[in-house]
Amino acid sequence: MAKQSADWLIRNVNIVLENEVITGNVSIKNGKIADILPDTSTEAVSALNGVQVIDGRGGYLLPGFIDVHVHGGYGADFMDASSESFHTITKYHASQGTTGMLATTMTAAKTDIEAVLHAVDAYQRNEMPYAALYGVHLEGPFISEKWPGAQNPVFIKDPQLKWMKQWVEQWPGLIRQLTLAPEKDGALETIAWLAEQGINTACGHTDALYDEVIAAADAGLSQAVHTYNAMRGLHHREPGTLGAVLTDNRIATELIADGVHVHPGAVRLLVAAKPEDKIILITDAMSAAGMPDGEYSLGGLAVVVKNNEARLLEGNALAGSCLTMIGAVRFMLEHTDLTIAQVSRLASSNAAKQLGLFDRTGSISTGKQADLVWIDAQLNVQQTWVQGRSVFEAL
Repeated sequence: MAKQSADWLIRNVNIVLENEVITGNVSIKNGKIADILPDTSTEAVSALNGVQVIDGRGGYLLPGFIDVHVHGGYGADFMDASSESFHTITKYHASQGTTGMLATTMTAAKTDIEAVLHAVDAYQRNEMPYAALYGVHLEGPFISEKWPGAQNPVFIKDPQLKWMKQWVEQWPGLIRQLTLAPEKDGALETIAWLAEQGINTACGHTDALYDEVIAAADAGLSQAVHTYNAMRGLHHREPGTLGAVLTDNRIATELIADGVHVHPGAVRLLVAAKPEDKIILITDAMSAAGMPDGEYSLGGLAVVVKNNEARLLEGNALAGSCLTMIGAVRFMLEHTDLTIAQVSRLASSNAAKQLGLFDRTGSISTGKQADLVWIDAQLNVQQTWVQGRSVFEAL
């Protein structure tokens, strides 16, 4: 990979801003966005003496994607709890346009979860050479036995507030999201305490009734994990988890937009039901993402991947995905009427806002970190930058 200069400019590119797309130049200084120039003239470029100039070739420049729900990729899993695996995962997803993510755990033994927390904390303290780890998303173990999905039911427990307090004290600021079943004993108390700490709580792998989800939102629940999947569905006399998630706009909705987890018609229903700023594209990618068909492991359970579809060997339940964020963006552009600016918000700014990071990333705006992805007209990733530093460049 060619070494990126400290200051640079990309020209002749369609710049995807929050509410519009303009053709022009973006200049980067000291890892931040210095100027957005709606002008492709040679004068604008030649005025920047000594600055590396990249020809965007009429493609698109978007804010880097933020994935709040990703388990692994390219043969590695966050549950490996090693910097080598973290390098592999963040390098692979950076090649797909992701500039930041949450290391997502599985329902597992307490000691195994703690190993991940310790490893991510140590990883953040050193230079992260590829996509940034913003923290940890604990998916379980406080979930419903009725909706385990690909989670190991052996380790499912009722919410343990004492665990959360211990972990937050030991690793302050590290845990950014917890997925739980809000109907379980102790859930509302846990949600309320986490909300006070500024940590997202999300309903997922849950059999909650409509009123139970509303009560959880009253307590501070702010998100729904992989909407439609592993949750009580919609019935006209008992709207269930899904009914509450679709209609309560305090709840942001994750979406696996791969055409496997959610039918395109249900994707369009979600887009129609929810405000655009409450839809967050995720991958839920497992270690098989970017790898050939074969047998893999997720949370200690055997998974078979065939034609980019991952299912448990026993029971045939969907087991994460092989999706990438650029793949989710392509799917949304193909199967909905959303514009590229709208889809960009679903892939970047909405997650940044949910994580409290929008003041520094998630959109192309002067003064923000240069977390950017350049894609060509066919929506293939050409280059990815984290804080202005090139972390992927297509050959």
